Amino acid sequence: MTSLGLVVVGYQSDNVWPGFFESIAHSSVVPDQIVVVENSPSLPSSIPPLPGLSITVLHRPDNPGYGASANHGVAELAKIPDLIVICNPDIVWQPHTLETLIKEMESRPTVGFAGPRLLNTDGSTYPSARAFPGIRIGIGHALFGDMWKTNPWTTRYLGTQEGIEPRIVDWLSGACVMVRGETFTAIGGFDEGYFMFVEDVDLCFRAKKQGWRSLFVPRASLTHSGAHSTGPRMAEMVKAHHQSMRKFLFHLYEGPLYWPIREAIRAGLWVRSVIARLRYVRSHSEN
Repeated sequence: MTSLGLVVVGYQSDNVWPGFFESIAHSSVVPDQIVVVENSPSLPSSIPPLPGLSITVLHRPDNPGYGASANHGVAELAKIPDLIVICNPDIVWQPHTLETLIKEMESRPTVGFAGPRLLNTDGSTYPSARAFPGIRIGIGHALFGDMWKTNPWTTRYLGTQEGIEPRIVDWLSGACVMVRGETFTAIGGFDEGYFMFVEDVDLCFRAKKQGWRSLFVPRASLTHSGAHSTGPRMAEMVKAHHQSMRKFLFHLYEGPLYWPIREAIRAGLWVRSVIARLRYVRSHSEN
């Protein structure tokens, strides 16, 4: 029987813990072990007592970042299970989400990651299955993504979320991803040099280099409210996102021959960061 562990990383998440755990308690498949990694200054106070669920709470008030916290949570599991779900707490599970993901991974031995369809609270689909942001896609999306939503680079980067058949993609959102325990161990888990953002891109990229694939499973879906902890600090989050993207792209194009490309990336991300911050300031001044 396939063993399943779950690691959920929270930060000031008291308002979403009840929905998270109540929905997972009604899942057709319940994880053997659940590890909560709480990065807030204080311990969570709203995790409901749920009979039948083995829950361990780890407190990391130093807040080492999402990837480091996920690694810490996985290390706390009694043993590395066959499959591990790593996720945010601001999601509400549907009854058969985990079961569907497990079945797909059991039938595809080269798949290292499987991700569900992420539904926004209005029922729309969040683009959680995307292409790697190489030089053309990365710069095009960075420069035009906010101003020209349908530009070809952003369209390619975000990918298509249509259809119901599972398909291989470049990377899956770390908001909720199922990973094979063997894969996670082989690649050494998340790169802890990413505080937040892009650690999921890097994880899938390193796994692909070792022959593991990422599978988008639209039939498995859940509701993701999103930005419950990052929203109040959006200006800081914009900066963090661009720092992480620069780290990934600089690693992708390392070496002296790629110096011009790195400088183009640096300029493109700087322009996008300025535009995003100005837009944020303008929207708040109007309110």
